[in-house]
Amino acid sequence: MASKLCLQLFLLLAFIMPHLISARHFHNHKLSRLLFPEHLIGSSKNDSFVEGIHKVKAYLQRYGYLSNENDNNLSTDAFDDDLESAIKSYQKFSNLKVSGVLDRKTLEHMYKFRCGVKDTFVSAAQEHKNKNTNIEIGGSHYTFYFNNVSWPAERKHLSYGFIHNYPPQFIDPLVRAFQTWEDNTKFSFFLASRVQTADILVSFERGEHGDIDPFDGPGGTLAHSLGAIDGRVHFDADEQWEGEPSEERIDLESVALHELGHTLGLGHSSDPSAVMFAYMEPDTYKTTLTSDDIEGIRSLYGA
Repeated sequence: MASKLCLQLFLLLAFIMPHLISARHFHNHKLSRLLFPEHLIGSSKNDSFVEGIHKVKAYLQRYGYLSNENDNNLSTDAFDDDLESAIKSYQKFSNLKVSGVLDRKTLEHMYKFRCGVKDTFVSAAQEHKNKNTNIEIGGSHYTFYFNNVSWPAERKHLSYGFIHNYPPQFIDPLVRAFQTWEDNTKFSFFLASRVQTADILVSFERGEHGDIDPFDGPGGTLAHSLGAIDGRVHFDADEQWEGEPSEERIDLESVALHELGHTLGLGHSSDPSAVMFAYMEPDTYKTTLTSDDIEGIRSLYGA
């Protein structure tokens, strides 16, 4: 009797286990998602015109890879030399295969959550003329913010304030992010006694909100900073924010640490492990500065 029961259990498990494993793999599998139509996969300069390619141009222009000097060209579906060069620059900075072709990995990368600050600040053509200030320095991957704007030497004790009904549950993650930068730089940060006098103003915003970079609703751009001196840091209020990381939400402290790096004068790093890397996955968090982040800030202000 016992042996028969054991045999039945064995057969039951043999039947169930493959389905359990399959279900677990399905649950953990992240579907490849595209911001752009599937038919764009594999597009290249050889195709001349590709329907919908203007959306890729808009993305690359928004994040600094295409100049807006010729708006008429940006609105067309022409796959020209400028677009190919911009795609190559994007692929290089994103650690993708540099081909100038819109392969699946490149288009999937464009779908990822990211910071709204540009990766590069001049056109691809200017980059080829070595006029791009956003270059890798030595063996490092960090860059500096637009026009290398940084705080003057005498401004090392910076105040911050929260405006536009900033949600109180997200104050602590911001304070921790400030503390992390304070622990690794010559800066110190304190809450302003009057918000009108704060050096750094932090808020949640939606859509058009008074600067040149409107937010795009859920997904896409998570936040942006207007850099040193200006001091404004904006989070997209339409995102699913979480004080602690989870599979479905974005960790606010991680994004805050990144945006404060911009506020201190850093640009984006091409090192995926760095806090200053432009992209943020929903199920990951970065609350510790890497050597690349620290080298970058010390190259601006000294050790």
